[in-house]
This record gives sequence, C-alpha cells and structure tokens, in this order.
Amino acid sequence: QVQLVESGGGLVQAGGSLRLSCAASGRTSSNYAMGWFRQAPGKEREFVAAISRSGGTILYADSVKGRFTISRDNAKVTVYLQMNSLKPEDTAVYYCATKPFVYSGTYDYWGQGTQVTVSS
Repeated sequence: QVQLVESGGGLVQAGGSLRLSCAASGRTSSNYAMGWFRQAPGKEREFVAAISRSGGTILYADSVKGRFTISRDNAKVTVYLQMNSLKPEDTAVYYCATKPFVYSGTYDYWGQGTQVTVSS
C-alpha cells in the first residue's frame, strides 16, 4: 500500500515561486515513478511532470517547461515540484501520483492535492 501527502501549496503573486512536496509511505514506496498533475476549476486534470524511479528520466508538459523542476529524494521517499515564474494560469489543485514506470503502467495511487493560487 502507498500513501501520498502533498504540501507546500499556497497563494503567491505572479512571478513568484513555490515548492511542492509529496511524501510517500508504504510498501516499496521508492520503487515507483512519480508524476505531478493539476486541475483547475472547470477543467480536466492535466499532466505536469513525471520522474523515473532513479530520477534519470524526466518529462514536462510544454506549458511548464523552463519554469518547473521535478526532483526526488529516494532516501526520504519524497518528490518535489519547484515552480518558478508562476502565472495565474498555473492556479489549480496539484496532485502527485505513482506508477510502476514512467513509460508503462498506470497511476495507481494519488494524494489528496494541494491548492496553488497565483494572483495577478
């Protein structure tokens, strides 16, 4: 079983930064690829970024490339999303999730989400 808890969300002005954390616990928690997703009001859930088990493979949505950085600390079984140059369009609930591999499997476990609000 895997449990995920997101933290670090909040309200920030456009151009500012936030760092989200997702702490995982449970069976072999470090042996999963991790992804970040977001969902704005009235919109579908959107892929943001993903990272492989070792951290060697990273994927980003085009909308966040150059601004967001995903990383992980397997010793702490935690994945991070550093968000810089935030825009109002980044406002959403951000979720982390796990899957067996970056390029295969499904996202089996999800956190409850953390709210990110970017003001103009």
